[in-house]
Amino acid sequence: MRIDGWDGPVTPNEIKSFTAHVRTLTPAPDNTGNNWAQGPSGQAAKAMGRVYEISHDTAILDRMIGFCDAVLFERNDLAPSPVGQHTLWTGKIDPAWPNNVTAQPVGTGGEQGDSIGHLGNCARQILQTPAIWHHRVPTGDPHRYGASYLDRAKKYVAQADAAVDEHILARLLDVSRGNRQYFAADSPYQGGKPVPWNQQMMFDYGFSNLAIAHQILGDDAPRVAHYDRLVSTSVNWFFSTTRKYTDPAGKPAYDWGYSPSQSTGEDSNHGSLDCAGIYQLYLTGRYGITPAMMTPLADMFVDVMTKGPHKYAGRVDGTNGRGHGSPTSYLRDGFLSLAEFRPDAYHAMLAEALPRGGTANIGSFSDALMLKSRRSQRH
Repeated sequence: MRIDGWDGPVTPNEIKSFTAHVRTLTPAPDNTGNNWAQGPSGQAAKAMGRVYEISHDTAILDRMIGFCDAVLFERNDLAPSPVGQHTLWTGKIDPAWPNNVTAQPVGTGGEQGDSIGHLGNCARQILQTPAIWHHRVPTGDPHRYGASYLDRAKKYVAQADAAVDEHILARLLDVSRGNRQYFAADSPYQGGKPVPWNQQMMFDYGFSNLAIAHQILGDDAPRVAHYDRLVSTSVNWFFSTTRKYTDPAGKPAYDWGYSPSQSTGEDSNHGSLDCAGIYQLYLTGRYGITPAMMTPLADMFVDVMTKGPHKYAGRVDGTNGRGHGSPTSYLRDGFLSLAEFRPDAYHAMLAEALPRGGTANIGSFSDALMLKSRRSQRH
């Protein structure tokens, strides 16, 4: 995928480059190894939603629909064996997307949020484009999810809600403590513990997109309010637990940990997912996140984590560790969106993410187009 330049409106050539790339992609056959979360298909689904929102190119939306048809078809209670029909840790064949069906018991975690998020996001993109509602989806309807764009959106919303009602909020999450997200006490994965920030961002991605979709449909105001409360609580919890300090450049920066129970040293891998999730929620304009709240995240990355050309610390506090906390020679794409709040670093960050103006990283490319679009509109 190629970008024509860092400044000015997004160009037709850039959209064509993206569209040509997504036409070569094939949806994952299941969620093994988090294919639909941090995996290639999950990242592609998010990227398609972002670039469609910029371009309104229905070729991109149609490809996103193909991916979301696959997401829904692969849900455990709907998919035939061996992809589906697995008894989960709940003792039932729940509407969920397990990432390891060989484990006993078959567990679930934050990755569930991304699957419902893709469905909700695709529905939202359709619903925000009324001109296409009653057109037939030109790629067909192999699973009978709805022949028109509007019918498809309604199906995605209804089935995402079912996964929320019958698994995520019924068994996986405990939100009884003021809507804060904890894993259920009997969950085999981190039972009773607060949900790590990167996984809260997955759930929030789902809840926020479904809230917007329902609001446009005007069909369930109490559900909209419930989803929004869950996301608002998560956002407020995050910003209330971050440690704000003055960085070496004399600017305010944040430090935080992997989960609400940890106060410092979030690793680079999960930190990038945290930042990407917060930025996505910021773009909705729904949850009170301001540029002033986002800027210390950008200062953290530019002034603390960036150690030099192609040198980035492994933790958000500027230190290094092992595994996910190891230093990197590349800019993780989840941090790229922070360039919006550090215009002095914008060109350098995009040049690092898209060397020589190109990349095969669909997340970085879609983020670059979003940044370029918003910059040209003076956001």
